[in-house]
Amino acid sequence: MSTVTKTQAPLREGRPASFVDKARSYIALTKPRVIELLLVTTAPVMILAQRGIPDLWLVVATLIGGSMSAGAASAFNCYIDRDIDAMMHRTRNRPLVTGELTPRQALVFSWTLAAVSTVWLLVFTNWVAAALSVGAIFFYVVVYTLWLKRRTEQNIIWGGIAGCFPVLIGWSAVTGDLSWGAVILFLVVFLWTPPHYWPLSMKYRDDYETAGVPMLAVVRNRKIVGLQTILYAWATVACSLLLIPVSDMGVVYSATALASGVWFIAVTHRLYGDAIRGAEPRPMRVFHASITYLTLLFLAVAIDPLLPF
Repeated sequence: MSTVTKTQAPLREGRPASFVDKARSYIALTKPRVIELLLVTTAPVMILAQRGIPDLWLVVATLIGGSMSAGAASAFNCYIDRDIDAMMHRTRNRPLVTGELTPRQALVFSWTLAAVSTVWLLVFTNWVAAALSVGAIFFYVVVYTLWLKRRTEQNIIWGGIAGCFPVLIGWSAVTGDLSWGAVILFLVVFLWTPPHYWPLSMKYRDDYETAGVPMLAVVRNRKIVGLQTILYAWATVACSLLLIPVSDMGVVYSATALASGVWFIAVTHRLYGDAIRGAEPRPMRVFHASITYLTLLFLAVAIDPLLPF
């Protein structure tokens, strides 16, 4: 409690927050950077599902609905984790920790955004996409935040499934159903999540340890984290190559998946090499490389169906 009080004092300054400040606080609850990463996977999948450019309004509607859905899940997460957020340097400036928003305000906002996103997708896309959106929120809030996060080092592996749903939502918004192409891309994001997030947990290991969150980097040494990161990177790249025969991908996707995959694997091997040599690891290099890799891969997913080869 003392941490929260200490942080609140300089922010409030004895005067009510302006409308702009309040709006910024609500936006912060949605974790916009996470939403950006999710959108990177949604639009390209819609192009692949269509094998061309889908109706532009459908794309916009899906991205809006998906953003609201992801934002609602993140807001619920901020509400539930406000106690441990106050203990961690990385999260101590979130609105519920600083007192810019009350827990009640955050909870009402979360439920409202979740309901609006579901209705939006139901009206402007289809019931499959809307149902998957509800599933994504449930998985992130209940399975990951409430159940797994504070109990097991497997939290990111299985909790990361929530971040795979945008692939299915984008595909189903176009086709009204799912197919093997969507499943493979779902698995790509699933396998990519641990080597994306584990390096971040290495960087903020002390934060997680203080908060009592058993991230892999907290309960295992650097060598094990590095090795696990390599294994999941290899699995991610191998899965991405399965899309070539399943969805009849062309030269652009094939070359990008192979080249960016080799580079991503090499970066994870460097992290492991630093760990076994006792050198100071640079986990954020892997974290940023993982984002670049996923962006390049899904950019190729979008471009490949538009080309004749």
